[in-house]
Amino acid sequence: MFNRIGLPAAVLTAALLGGAALAQDGAAPDADAVRVGISKDMAQASYTTPEGEFTVHRDQTPGAKLEGDWALTGPDCPPFCIQPMIPAEGVTTIGELELIEAMQAGDSILVDGRTPDWFAGGTIPGAINIPYTESIERLAELGCEPDFDGEFDCTNASKVIMFCNGTWCGQSPTAIREMIGAGFPAERISYYRGGMLDWRLLGFNVRGGGAE
Repeated sequence: MFNRIGLPAAVLTAALLGGAALAQDGAAPDADAVRVGISKDMAQASYTTPEGEFTVHRDQTPGAKLEGDWALTGPDCPPFCIQPMIPAEGVTTIGELELIEAMQAGDSILVDGRTPDWFAGGTIPGAINIPYTESIERLAELGCEPDFDGEFDCTNASKVIMFCNGTWCGQSPTAIREMIGAGFPAERISYYRGGMLDWRLLGFNVRGGGAE
């Protein structure tokens, strides 16, 4: 059964009740013994955020594959319909290597746009949780300045990378469009369209989050 926010309800249940290992940021493999690297020149990658230092790496287990509801190919559409490659004019769509490069550069904020229960089930290491339902009221966390009229001046907004559950998840695209409508510069937004589905499909480690 699928719920309204982007993935089968069973996924959340498994992550919270039976998938503790999946939701934790496991120890990075020994760099000299990496069988599955990120690229031919990158065994694993580390970066630092205000939350701490994180290392991302891929699962080294031979034959590893997605299980359960993460492996489903046909969530009902509507509401779980394929998202456009570019959610709004001026936004840059990126993949995993570009995400890692930006995080290593240290000039971007990685934003998980899902609701807190999904964030609790595991997220990309270093991501903060700003649910799409709170994208406007929390713009100050992304470098915008509130004014006395309840609006925001985003002249000095941070670079952000937005993601959610994957190509058929509308949460981060919704947040992106609302942010731009509130004055956030589209050119400072990158959209990781693959989201948690592609991140897990590639065997990347996830970090256990906490409901906010």
